[in-house]
Amino acid sequence: MIQKCTRIKLGTTLTSLLNKQLVKNPALFDVLVMPNLYGDIISDLCAGLIGGLGLTPSCNIGEGGIALAEAVHGSAPDIAGKNLANPTALMLSAVTMLRHLELHDKADQIQNAILNTIAEGKYRTADLGGTSTTTDFTKAICDHL
Repeated sequence: MIQKCTRIKLGTTLTSLLNKQLVKNPALFDVLVMPNLYGDIISDLCAGLIGGLGLTPSCNIGEGGIALAEAVHGSAPDIAGKNLANPTALMLSAVTMLRHLELHDKADQIQNAILNTIAEGKYRTADLGGTSTTTDFTKAICDHL
């Protein structure tokens, strides 16, 4: 696969050293490829760097372009059914899928609506320091579209 991507600089490192490098200077990396176990560890660290699991999208892309976009976080059983979850990670995962499908204009519209809603500060879920419900936060994002 790497032979097809001539612009990619290939490197290897230990997971513990990668953690340190990501905390000190995450801009060193554009894409990280690793087995699932290490990906789980690194994705949790990166989620902490940007504000938590509620903000972290994911897209697994395999050979042949088969892709699965999903939020990184789990089911959050402690808040399930309480209208408290932050839907940002799921929405940004959909943005990632739209980009994979080359629907960049739609992806940009949704991403900008999400970012504008968060930046505005009026509607934020509890994990972002606010009091909005999932429904209110989602409606605010839709209003920015």
